[in-house]
Amino acid sequence: MAASYRELFATPGAPGLVLAGLIARLPLPMTGIGIISLLSSLRGSYALAGAVSALFVLTYAVLSPQVSRLVDRHGQGRVLPFATAVSVIGLLLLAVATWLEAPDWTLFAAAVAAGCMPSISAMVRARWTALHRGRPPLQAAYSLETVLDELSFIAGPPIAVGLSITWMPQAGVLAAAVLLAIGVAALVAQRSTEPAVESIEAATHRQQPMIAFPGVVWLVVLMIAMGLIVGSIDITSVAFTAALGQPGAASLVLSAYALGSCAAGLLFGAQRLSLPLHRQLWLGGAATALTTLPLLYATGTVQLALSVLVAGLFFAPTMIVAMSLIERRVPAQRVTEGMTWLLAGLNVGVAAGAAVSGQMVDRIGPHAGFVVALCAGGLVLITSWLSSRALQRSDHNDCRADPVTDAG
Repeated sequence: MAASYRELFATPGAPGLVLAGLIARLPLPMTGIGIISLLSSLRGSYALAGAVSALFVLTYAVLSPQVSRLVDRHGQGRVLPFATAVSVIGLLLLAVATWLEAPDWTLFAAAVAAGCMPSISAMVRARWTALHRGRPPLQAAYSLETVLDELSFIAGPPIAVGLSITWMPQAGVLAAAVLLAIGVAALVAQRSTEPAVESIEAATHRQQPMIAFPGVVWLVVLMIAMGLIVGSIDITSVAFTAALGQPGAASLVLSAYALGSCAAGLLFGAQRLSLPLHRQLWLGGAATALTTLPLLYATGTVQLALSVLVAGLFFAPTMIVAMSLIERRVPAQRVTEGMTWLLAGLNVGVAAGAAVSGQMVDRIGPHAGFVVALCAGGLVLITSWLSSRALQRSDHNDCRADPVTDAG
């Protein structure tokens, strides 16, 4: 396993790329919770805090694929500074608006601007793709990036909340703005790993919407379903441990989920499987769905932590396979946009899963949130099967069309 990652880090510019990507991706998980911490503290309204945070996530989900589309056309060095500047201004406006006790509408306007944040995870994956397209280190790179995504969602929220509590309420969003500016600047400065922009001939692909490519729409829906599981586990674990009188155990439970996903992702990235990707996707989705079942039977913190650990085991491998499929299914000149669609779908699912589970927990109780996770698992099962079928049909049609055309 170590050999695969040694080869990856032997790539010129790899250490700097990993470090810049890690710094620049922290602001995304920091911002959502930072907004909630800020507004619940100063405005005393969780409803307002949740609405502003949700608008940020929704705006990010809508705009990030468009930003990535521009990146594929004009290059990261030209687009990222502008998108980052708009997002940083939005984060600063959030802090200033609360400082000046401005009307609520200014908070929503600032959240929209902050939502222009580029998808750093997609940017870094696109660089790895350009460096190792068609070579074994690419799967290890996707695995590493999935693990770093997990780590950012582990470290980001505690950093934002901790700063808001120990320094001042605005500290979380301000830190996100600073880290975003520093991380993107460091990434843009690394010109040697930046993917080439599309040629004029390749611009014809622009006429086709991303979701029109075979299987892409089902992969996006699959990511939404997987996000629903994550969001449900996040909220319900907090409520479950609080009901047991052990609120501090929530961090242990959520760390177990990330640990399972990270370990499985690193191990999977070092493998060289001969099984077709569409079949790997179906098996990963089925396993992900099945691992939501033990959540219903957890009665204590230790049982919940073990159940959540198991639930995380197939998340990263399924995500890695989905990214590999996108890399192969969309034109090389649009790979950043394609990956951003998947990541945006995942974030939408996380936000929706947290919202639905929160409502269920308030009305029925903590275990009701795990029912939401189980239903999301069923959706993962269905969409992974549909995705696999769509991709298999597309591959079959391509194999039939190309040789016949060539022979004729």
